[in-house]
Amino acid sequence: MPEMQLLRPGHAPALLAFEQENRAYFAKSIPDRGDDYFARFDERHRALLAEQEAGVCYFHVLVGAEGEVLGRVNLVDVADGGAELGYRIAERAAGRGLATRAVRELCDLAANSYGLTTLRAATTLDNAASRAVLARSGFAVVGERQLSGRPGLSYLRSLADFTAPPGAGVALPTDALTDRFESRSGQNPELNGHA
Repeated sequence: MPEMQLLRPGHAPALLAFEQENRAYFAKSIPDRGDDYFARFDERHRALLAEQEAGVCYFHVLVGAEGEVLGRVNLVDVADGGAELGYRIAERAAGRGLATRAVRELCDLAANSYGLTTLRAATTLDNAASRAVLARSGFAVVGERQLSGRPGLSYLRSLADFTAPPGAGVALPTDALTDRFESRSGQNPELNGHA
């Protein structure tokens, strides 16, 4: 299985290759990043690292045996014990359970390394693969929303089961989770679009 690594400056060449190789594949389910993203990739990469250093985002790459990037799994808009989850997996690595394993691993990191208690996510209704990954990873649908003009769903996941001792899990009531989600829900355009 690829190793999840916190984004660092040295990932830039492999990350750019990942984005270029998968551009058309990603554009089938989420809005394209646009030519400017690729033309200004180095500048964007430095900006992401600065956000990460400030603690407002945590960006991760899934690195294969040859040093290639096979996916991204990120937490953005970190505040008040929560963050928004975003991810994208390379076409050649899709369909093998990598996304589900990576999201679950990130939930554990979010709870035990970053001190978060809830994660938010969103995906379009027609992105069945992302909806399945979120469901398998313990996210619950909490509402509907528009994502880049397309109908979508909002999700929420408590991380209590990652931090509570065995047998002592305390779950927040669904209403409390929904209120927290709605108060932090921003203009995130899509599940896989972060970073």
